[in-house]
Amino acid sequence: MASGSDRNPIIIGGLPSQVPDFDPEETQEWLDSLDAAVDERGRERARYLMLRLIERAREKRVAVPEMRSTDYINTIATKDEPFFPGDEEIERKVLNATRWNAAVMVSRAQRPGIGVGGHIATFASSASLYDVGFNHFFRGKDDGRGGDQIFFQGHASPGIYARAFLLDRLSEAQLDGFRQEQSKAGHALSSYPHPRSMPDFWEFPTVSMGLGPLGAIYQARMNRYMEARGIADTSDSHVWAYLGDGEMDEPESLGQLSIAAREGLDNLTFVVNCNLQRLDGPVRGNGKIIQELESQFRGAGWNVIKLVWDRTWDPLLAQDRTGILVNKLNTTPDGQFQTYATETGAYIRDHFFGDDPRLREMVKDMSDDQILHLGRGGHDHRKVYAAYAAAKAHKGQPTVILAQTVKGWTLGPNFEGRNATHQMKKLTADDLKRFRDRLHIPIADKQLEDGNPPYYHPGRDSEEIQYMHDRRKGLGGYVPTRVVRAKPLPLPDEKAYATAKKGSGQQSIATTMAFVRVLKDLMRDKEIGKRFVLIAPDEYRTFGMDAFFPSAKIYNPLGQQYESVDRELLLAYKESPTGQMLHDGISEAGCTASLIAAGSAYATHGEPLIPVYVFYSMFGFQRTGDQFWQMADQLSRGFVLGATAGRTTLTGEGLQHADGHSQLLASTNPACVSYDPAFGYEIAHIVQDGLRRMYGEGSEDVFYYLTVYNEPIQHPAEPADVDVEGILKGVHRYRAGEKGQIPAQILASGVAVPWAVEAQRILADEWNVKADVWSATSWNELRREAVEVERHNLLHPEEEQRVPYVTRKLSGSEGPFVAVSDWMRSVPDQIARWVPGAYQSLGADGFGFADTRGAARRYFHIDAQSIVLAVLTELAKEGRIDRSALKTALDRYELLDVAAAGPGPAGGDA
Repeated sequence: MASGSDRNPIIIGGLPSQVPDFDPEETQEWLDSLDAAVDERGRERARYLMLRLIERAREKRVAVPEMRSTDYINTIATKDEPFFPGDEEIERKVLNATRWNAAVMVSRAQRPGIGVGGHIATFASSASLYDVGFNHFFRGKDDGRGGDQIFFQGHASPGIYARAFLLDRLSEAQLDGFRQEQSKAGHALSSYPHPRSMPDFWEFPTVSMGLGPLGAIYQARMNRYMEARGIADTSDSHVWAYLGDGEMDEPESLGQLSIAAREGLDNLTFVVNCNLQRLDGPVRGNGKIIQELESQFRGAGWNVIKLVWDRTWDPLLAQDRTGILVNKLNTTPDGQFQTYATETGAYIRDHFFGDDPRLREMVKDMSDDQILHLGRGGHDHRKVYAAYAAAKAHKGQPTVILAQTVKGWTLGPNFEGRNATHQMKKLTADDLKRFRDRLHIPIADKQLEDGNPPYYHPGRDSEEIQYMHDRRKGLGGYVPTRVVRAKPLPLPDEKAYATAKKGSGQQSIATTMAFVRVLKDLMRDKEIGKRFVLIAPDEYRTFGMDAFFPSAKIYNPLGQQYESVDRELLLAYKESPTGQMLHDGISEAGCTASLIAAGSAYATHGEPLIPVYVFYSMFGFQRTGDQFWQMADQLSRGFVLGATAGRTTLTGEGLQHADGHSQLLASTNPACVSYDPAFGYEIAHIVQDGLRRMYGEGSEDVFYYLTVYNEPIQHPAEPADVDVEGILKGVHRYRAGEKGQIPAQILASGVAVPWAVEAQRILADEWNVKADVWSATSWNELRREAVEVERHNLLHPEEEQRVPYVTRKLSGSEGPFVAVSDWMRSVPDQIARWVPGAYQSLGADGFGFADTRGAARRYFHIDAQSIVLAVLTELAKEGRIDRSALKTALDRYELLDVAAAGPGPAGGDA
């Protein structure tokens, strides 16, 4: 393992341009030597000598500039390849059977009446890359630990299923249930790696391209974090991420490379399948994607291994004394290489070797067929093994293997290297016959001509199947496998929530701080305190969480190698190799990836972690919503805090920062249990229930989303008759009306509850209206339960019809219902169908803007006076008051004048 200073250099490969030359004569001798090499042996020889000098300088730990890219040949020289420990002939048979079953499974899925789609070309190109991993590298979980974490490329899933079929992990009926998860329930396979669909098989969802590489980086980092904190022994775990070269165009794919290098994550290997094609065309037709990626990864501080050519090129490269062949490889664009993949040996002889007599001389003794079979490195087991072994042995840096392949490899001339290959799903009888012959599969022509082509299994007792089982046994078990070994956590008793339930007394605090107080008490718990993982994108102080700095500390594997500028403060910034807080900089995507890795640790390593991710609310579901779906698919658990929530609470920040919609976005995620609490005692019950549901007996695969605010208010103490069920289900009566004779109901959530209380006072004092105020802690949960009730009633007409909770809860409440929040109206409108009475909602629809809170709330007509007018309007519709009162109220409260509202509450910390 490289030392901390080696892994985190302050200057990388710098040149001392301002240092004086203390020995000009010696310098001139070196320059003269280079001139002589150029003059006498040519530029290519001089270039070779310079490269060897750079190599030796690195060996001697002399700082020299990094080369952005190297020649378009294999990084590992033939002489440096290790002994290949496997039986290549048996592995070839295994791989051929896997290839066949993968293609047949997708082809059978296109049978009449089904036609569910699928992809065969991606796995065809990457099959050898996976096979070497399965046979020699991927560690299983049979030893009770986490094994390796493998992020399989989503479109390659048919190949992973096909291999599992050979190992009797999946049945033929399951292969025929590919992409038919409901119609073939019980023996079906998901389209891609979906842990939620196949919770005993897949571990990591990857097909939303770009999220796989991002997730892999933070999984490797989470492994180190867990080991550093003594939670799990992850020293033998290695993270493998299989990616496509086209996928690397996604910003998430490359956006967090620096953290992997900065923290020296040598437990991480990217394998980029460079088949030079996107979904419908070349990745870089006029360029070279391998060279481009090499530059990007090298610049980010990664170890780069290029696996470009298979062993058939070795004799030709050994002959290349002048560098003419390497130059030709360097200068041929990817688009042309794709053409070579679809052409004849004669074409390649004429167009690649034919334009230079020295190149043509090299292949004069080779037949056209031999030239045609000059192959790509990603299809050569020995070359792949050498690359993997080098990646595992490398210390101090993460490694990327750039492996060149052909998309659709072995599928025949109609598939190999074609731009349309990704969308081709059906093999004709002729395609199947050619494919069968190439793979030497013992299936007769008639079986390929009559109906669906058959699967192939060489027999449970066959040499190749026994070989597969033996290899997996030696590596610790079958992969992919998802195992949940974690036991329920002993949960804190009621005392842990006592502070929040007492209220804030005369002190005004925001709901963000109310949550932080609950969290602080929970982290003191001897049983689960150490399992909390605090995550924030560079805003701990904004959220009032700097109180955790002295005790929990910020995780940094290198510790703190400087004196903090605020070191004399009580709440000074403090980093530690065993820190509990993850401070990932200004990267919501990185923080969410940490959240997902921590939230699934109960399955990955059998050790539950309780992540608490706090962020500006608009930078959650608005900015990284796809990752929250990834979190749901990965069955991750934890708490997600959308702080500074609401469209009018952070008005100084302007349009994009004014979040009036994240609760609506959260409602679309089936795994997200979302709340918009108003007071500390509500938060206490919600958090307590969340811990029970996610980490107690009978734990559920959900995560909790709470929107909290930065507007200080006085928090009441928990009432003696607190309605815990109502808090958790989504609505409870906070304050009954005491004065007035005309009944009405006000439903409010979050920061809007105090506005509703003020409206309640005005209505009683000025309009003789007796309004009850309800705290709607979760519009989303109310709707979700009601929808489920309606679904049950639809499918069980013979049973007594159920009534949604919101209907039962509000039943008997007199008067119209007015709902208000700091969200767009669509949020409270979710329950309109089930409210037992006239219903009107107020909300902050439209773009946000910078102004005072008072002005913004008057503009959106959600302030207390606007609530009053809304209640009066509904009462007028029912004939309870005269309509003339509406104009009176409009004028009295100057509701058409934004400036008349006053600034409202100003500022406000967490």
